[in-house]
Amino acid sequence: MASFKVPYVPANPSSWGPPPPAAADEDAAPQSRFASLPYAPFGRSDRLGRCADFTTHSFARTGDATSGGYFRGGRHRREQAEANKNLEFQYKVDAEEAKEFQLVDSSKAGPQQPGGHKRFVPQARRRANAARLRQLNARRNDQQQQNAGRSKGGLYNQPQRTRPGGRGGRGGRGGWGRGGRGGWRDRVDRQASVSVRPDWRRVEDIDLSKLSKGTSPLAGLVDNSPPKSVDDLLWCGFLDQYNDQYDKVSTRTPAPLKRVETKEFYPVTTTDDPVIEKLAIEGKGTVFATDAILAHLMTCPRSVYPWDIVVQKLPTGALFFDKRDASQFDYLTVHETSNSPPTPARDSSNEEELMNSPERLSLEATMINQNYTQQILRSAKHRTNFDCPNPFYDEEDNDGMEPASVAYRYRKFDLGDDVTLVARTELHGLAKDRQKADTSKIVTNISANKKKKKVANPLDVPEGDQYMTAYALNEYDPTAATSKAKGNAPPPRFGATIVWRDKIDSQAGAVLASELKNNSFKLAKWTAQSLLAGAAQMKIGFVSRTSPKNAYEHVVLATQTYRPADLAAQITLNQGTMWGIMRLFVKLLEKEPEGKYVIMRDPNRAIVRIYGVPPGTFEDSDDESDDDEDGSGSDEEGEGGGEGKE
Repeated sequence: MASFKVPYVPANPSSWGPPPPAAADEDAAPQSRFASLPYAPFGRSDRLGRCADFTTHSFARTGDATSGGYFRGGRHRREQAEANKNLEFQYKVDAEEAKEFQLVDSSKAGPQQPGGHKRFVPQARRRANAARLRQLNARRNDQQQQNAGRSKGGLYNQPQRTRPGGRGGRGGRGGWGRGGRGGWRDRVDRQASVSVRPDWRRVEDIDLSKLSKGTSPLAGLVDNSPPKSVDDLLWCGFLDQYNDQYDKVSTRTPAPLKRVETKEFYPVTTTDDPVIEKLAIEGKGTVFATDAILAHLMTCPRSVYPWDIVVQKLPTGALFFDKRDASQFDYLTVHETSNSPPTPARDSSNEEELMNSPERLSLEATMINQNYTQQILRSAKHRTNFDCPNPFYDEEDNDGMEPASVAYRYRKFDLGDDVTLVARTELHGLAKDRQKADTSKIVTNISANKKKKKVANPLDVPEGDQYMTAYALNEYDPTAATSKAKGNAPPPRFGATIVWRDKIDSQAGAVLASELKNNSFKLAKWTAQSLLAGAAQMKIGFVSRTSPKNAYEHVVLATQTYRPADLAAQITLNQGTMWGIMRLFVKLLEKEPEGKYVIMRDPNRAIVRIYGVPPGTFEDSDDESDDDEDGSGSDEEGEGGGEGKE
């Protein structure tokens, strides 16, 4: 029968567990085979190093596997982490022994000259070698200065696209070729369009990138089905006939852009529209907005600059989507989605730099768009008046101005789930139908067709005319990429900048593709507005400066005609997604109580946030501005100011 011998167990009267080695009875304790071996704690998921690894880079560099000085950069971080694990088991070289270690040159010796002397090097060769060494030293000094500038923050204050270095693609390491860092968008920290106050309540955050991909948690609320029905409620204003001569404009025969100083434009928001107020009282809808606000929200995943929209919810549950009076909502952006967007001017005394700043370019683009939409129309002899006049034009206080050629088409969209959207849309003119078979989805069976006694098909446009919208793209500086390619900025890439005068006549599609890349949000917004208004044609003018340094004189180089549905498919603008995004905002706000809300885009991230704000938000500044205008002066001036306000 086997006997069981109790092993040695040291006593520990002062604590739990085994006693320290000094307190144990060394005479009675047996000699353990692990007594003199080092111990390193490790997790079961950790990777163990080698007991003696003579092939590690750190050992070959310094003779000590515990040194991590060799590892620099991100390529060897994983190797460094593995080498630093279980340092007790890594092999260490004795310092005295390492001093006696010498490297032996084992390379094959070259042929020697007769007599054992070195080969004679001519003086010209020595001078060339010395010059080459000086160049290498100069480059090394420049690189050190650049590195010092990076550490001080001087170089890294520049946008990311203008930094030198980085991994290139086909051009090798540090180049600006394909696959390099030159394709990154400028990292510019922008400010929000409106500051968030402490008393604002955050309602929801919407990630635009996840929303467009369908991976957002709010994807279940998105309904991409088209409206069940579309009806026209009222027509206001008038439309002029389009001048077909602008279809023949080219770079050889450009048309100077004229200033329209006698036309008045009315970018009136939703709650200030008397027609929408009347329709809301009559209960024609539950959601009210303008086509500009709707198109902005429908295409907001393409936006880059910050923006905000105010929503007011009444006790009846009706939603009014508005814009702030002091916002830049009605100003067009220039190169918003470009890889190298316009940068703010750093030197206020440099007129050329100020001229190409984002604010000045926005003002210039808005002025060009307004002038172009009126210049391409014929005179008032070819005018079509609708049932109601322009609701924003006051004949008594016109100061010699007349309203611009705009027809306001108030439409009702049935979105289902007891949601009826009433929108004020805009049309800019009438154009001849060159194709007799019109497939436009325009419902024109109301007062606009009263000239035609019998309408066989409600989709037919009367008398061969089609409703159209007009917009203008502007080329502000074709040499911008070349002028920026100085100093540390990368050189312009092939195809990054297209000069319109060289390509617009022969390659109009390439110019449109370039503008789609640089102004994707603006083009998508224009297309959405044309679809909402039911336009059959969309005229896009290409306007350029007469001189790159002259921002006040422009010429029309070409006018292209597109069908909104075809252009939407060309720029990958899905109409179902547009309506799905709009339904999402409506459903999120339907759950909230009555009050005022703000929908705003994050200035530096593709996130839209909805805030609940106090009822008096944004009204104090408006009242103060009105008081400043009407506060000083005589009583007659005050009464005149009150009448003007009304």
